[in-house]
Amino acid sequence: MRSEVGQALPELDRTLGATHRSEFQVGGVSVEVAGSSGGDVALVSSLEPFRTDTRVSDISIQVEWTKSLGRAARRPLFDSGSLWQLYEDGTEFRFDFSAPVLGDQPYKRLLVDGRFRRATLQMSEECFASGDFAVAPLEYPLDELLIMHRLTQEKAIELHSCGIVRPDGSGNLFVGHSGAGKSTTTRLWTAREDVEVLSDDRIIVRRDEACDVRIPREGADDASNPEVPRLRDRSASPTGPFARDDRAREQLAETQVPRVARDDKAFRAEQDRDDRAPKKSGMRMYGTPWHGEAMYASPGSAPLARIFILQHGHGNVLTQLSPSEAVAELFARSFVPFHRHEYVDSALTFLQELVDAVPCYRYEFEPNEAAVERILEFRD
Repeated sequence: MRSEVGQALPELDRTLGATHRSEFQVGGVSVEVAGSSGGDVALVSSLEPFRTDTRVSDISIQVEWTKSLGRAARRPLFDSGSLWQLYEDGTEFRFDFSAPVLGDQPYKRLLVDGRFRRATLQMSEECFASGDFAVAPLEYPLDELLIMHRLTQEKAIELHSCGIVRPDGSGNLFVGHSGAGKSTTTRLWTAREDVEVLSDDRIIVRRDEACDVRIPREGADDASNPEVPRLRDRSASPTGPFARDDRAREQLAETQVPRVARDDKAFRAEQDRDDRAPKKSGMRMYGTPWHGEAMYASPGSAPLARIFILQHGHGNVLTQLSPSEAVAELFARSFVPFHRHEYVDSALTFLQELVDAVPCYRYEFEPNEAAVERILEFRD
């Protein structure tokens, strides 16, 4: 997550007229970068694991060099207070990036259209003329700003969280402010189970386009009907809802599932297997390059099963949140551009869809192995 400005500048192959391209993908958003040299499109180390070769991009960036970039005289739409400022130019946005070691003027400028699909990245020759500093066009925070703003155009959001994928493929999302225990949670889980950590600090959640809630049933009797819905009754017993619930049996019959003769024991065993399998919510979580103290950053993704809002406490207490409570808690821990009300509205709308699809809990936990055991033993 650290800027690479200030490192020693390696020898760059700046073959004029040559066309170079790189692609990477974060949170389902693919980015293509084109420039006249390999250095223009080089991915910083944090982005290398996210390199792709899809040839289909959501965002296209053209890197250009210019003699210098003057500082704007007008007030910015948003000022980070240190690294970047945002301006609005008609239907386009302009991000100016500055660093004291490179002088008073911006050392690079990103010009991007209102939908965050096409951009020009201008690099200042004047700022890098001495050759003392590395050229890293795509370094943080440009990469995160670009992805975060693109998510406003889609059903997706970036959350301050760590994502843990269990061996069975199910994903738990632990959301929290800085200091809430995300990195601690990551260490506890990696010590207890063979899990995949997508990130220990920032996760992107979006609709799972590949997730089909119409799950085929196992067995030969499914061959004639590959799209049989599987019903779940959250209020019924988690150890086999259809085994003892007559109404559930009626609902199952109403779906026109092909019925075969079976005894109660076999039927009960099948439903137990269903309840232990990862549940598909229609939401998916993605790792990002922007890690925390535990240094986990994976390009992987997983279906999202549960969301836990982390708080330090005693006794490892889980409390299910109402939809309105869950939206408020998640919004307070989200990365949303607040400079346009439509971006905020879009984020709130998606969060409502998210909490409707995925159960959300407040987790007051103690930083020890028992915190993991509490989740492993938990049933919705």
